[in-house]
Amino acid sequence: MANATKTVTSTPEDRNAWRWGFTTQAEVWNGRLAMIGFLAATLIEIFSGQGFLHFWGIL
Repeated sequence: MANATKTVTSTPEDRNAWRWGFTTQAEVWNGRLAMIGFLAATLIEIFSGQGFLHFWGIL
């Protein structure tokens, strides 16, 4: 008699894939881009001595 247990092999999703919609990959990219934006705003404030909105002339 053949082996009765079935093994299911699933291919893991690539976390770095660019996917649209409410997916895990989209949330990972959203977090990465938010971290880059926060770092850029912080560096602008540190090196210019002004707030982000003042630096761009909005306030």
